[in-house]
Amino acid sequence: QVQLVESGGGLVQAGDSLRLSCAAASGRTFSRYTMGWFRQAPGKDRDFVTVITWSGRRTYYADSVKGRFTISRHKTENTVYLQMNSLKPEDTAVYYCAAVPGEGWGGSFYRNQASYSLWGQGTQVTVSS
Repeated sequence: QVQLVESGGGLVQAGDSLRLSCAAASGRTFSRYTMGWFRQAPGKDRDFVTVITWSGRRTYYADSVKGRFTISRHKTENTVYLQMNSLKPEDTAVYYCAAVPGEGWGGSFYRNQASYSLWGQGTQVTVSS
């Protein structure tokens, strides 16, 4: 089974940028998977951030990150990236990468964390004011 590994988190100041990466562990591939990012702030539920379909043709974003975050995938490198710009203290959370096979569903499906069958362990992002 494909395992996911996130990296790139850290402590930054408001207005800074970070790029998170999600790769398949042990040289496996997730080229036929739609990949999403979710985040969970302390004491809160895990929320949808963004998703990219396996073909890369469709992306969806939470309103709170639209215009600041960009998801992309590099199929050769077998990696999905989350570029986060203009970070705010409210972006502080553990960020999780998730995967679901195929791409035949709509935005409401991909915004639901229950739709995903594979998850990474998460990477902490802390934004200071």
